Amino acid sequence: SKGCSLSRAFCRTFRTLSPWGEWLPWAWPRDGRRETLEGAGVALARQYAAHGLNMLSSHAQFADGSVSVEAGLMEMLDRMQSGRFKVFSTLLPWFEEFRLYHRKDGQVVKLRDDLMAATRYGVMMLRQAVVDPAEFKTARRKAGQSDPLGAFR
Repeated sequence: SKGCSLSRAFCRTFRTLSPWGEWLPWAWPRDGRRETLEGAGVALARQYAAHGLNMLSSHAQFADGSVSVEAGLMEMLDRMQSGRFKVFSTLLPWFEEFRLYHRKDGQVVKLRDDLMAATRYGVMMLRQAVVDPAEFKTARRKAGQSDPLGAFR
């Protein structure tokens, strides 16, 4: 990856995400196409891609191209209730934001909702999820040659 010469927020995000692996595809919000001052007119998603993050080719959306917040929230709720969506208990900021998430006059209040929005984008783009190539490669090894805890030693 290249050195980071952009805003501190950009660099902090980049340095947090990049060690997770170049193979990992990253979903991004529709406003990720907006140009930024720090990026000299280059859209944020393209800036991350230029620094080596594997950005998906289009912004987070459902398979039909829609970006409904309500549909995303309902998909999250359905997955939570059916046990197909779980959050580590140690992610306290996520739970704090989840507890504060609410509606006013029937509309979702979009205040301090960054983690909920990011979670919703991830759920919307699950169809693009992939298995870590290293894990997949390990699964193909002959019996007796695999150490499932090798990555944790």
